[in-house]
Amino acid sequence: MEKKVTIQDIADSLGLSRNTVSKALNNTGVLADDTRKKILERAAEMGYRRFIYLQQDQPTHNTTPGELALISQNMPYGSHFGIYALNTFQEKISQNNYRLIMFSVRDEEIATLQLPLGFDKEKTAGIICMELFQPEYIKMLNTLGIPLLFIDTAYNTDFTQIDADFLMMENRTSVYNLTDTLIQKGYTSLAFAGNRKHCRSFLERYQGFMDAIMENGLTPHTTQFANTNVFANTSLLEETIKRTLQLPEVFVCANDAIAIDLIHSLKKLGIQIPEEVLITGFDNSSESQIIEPHLTTVDIPSSRIGYIAADLLLSRIREPETPYRITYVQTTVKYRESTGKL
Repeated sequence: MEKKVTIQDIADSLGLSRNTVSKALNNTGVLADDTRKKILERAAEMGYRRFIYLQQDQPTHNTTPGELALISQNMPYGSHFGIYALNTFQEKISQNNYRLIMFSVRDEEIATLQLPLGFDKEKTAGIICMELFQPEYIKMLNTLGIPLLFIDTAYNTDFTQIDADFLMMENRTSVYNLTDTLIQKGYTSLAFAGNRKHCRSFLERYQGFMDAIMENGLTPHTTQFANTNVFANTSLLEETIKRTLQLPEVFVCANDAIAIDLIHSLKKLGIQIPEEVLITGFDNSSESQIIEPHLTTVDIPSSRIGYIAADLLLSRIREPETPYRITYVQTTVKYRESTGKL
């Protein structure tokens, strides 16, 4: 049997501490970008497979823990920011004698507005929703009378009509600043890539892009990449690129996954980045720091989001009369090689 590569193996190969390597792999703590990059590249070389265990410590006292439910259409995996957020969320709720029960809601349950199989309304003290963007299903959950927290939400959610707390990352201003910086450097042909109606965060990122475009007296170069179907598969994306008579100078992408798909397809077609096209993403995923060229992106404090989410939901359970809150977590632009030397 092939020996599983461990964090210690990676640390030993680089002459670093296990704690330093763990910070890089789990996107936690303060670490120099060069060090993080070196660790991630070595991990990839050695075939390390990240296993994030969503397993909370058992409470030290004998009282039965309360139950919180995670409901999601698409459970986070890999380097999705939700993995890190859920780890710290569970750490925090465990300290408060709660455990997390996870429910992946199926398409048929979404369509019929049914709760996931096994969900027990009587035992559930609170619900956290992640990657859940169906408006009617959100409204259905709102009727349960259970404390609700959404991390991101549907693009058209009316916050005033849903009795829930919402936790968002700051999207609009960061993308505005990124787009405006590129325009001030002389780039005038820019396009947004990603479906703005996918979720609220994508919509706000699109709005930030459009704010910068309009304030500088420009119009988007093309809108054909602002469509979720374009990124359905590699072949369709490559065909769309081929059909585009003149590509924009800059693609501002809704997230890193879209940006990375674009980079792969453009390079396959012989288009150089950033010499011919500049690319930006959003999330600061591990992949954004490994792909060549390294991706300019917006950093989300993923692990801290988990602690904030736990505080919001636990405080709602303890004090249900608290006014409902919409909380935005600060984000930071990270300039890298995919936008050249700014």
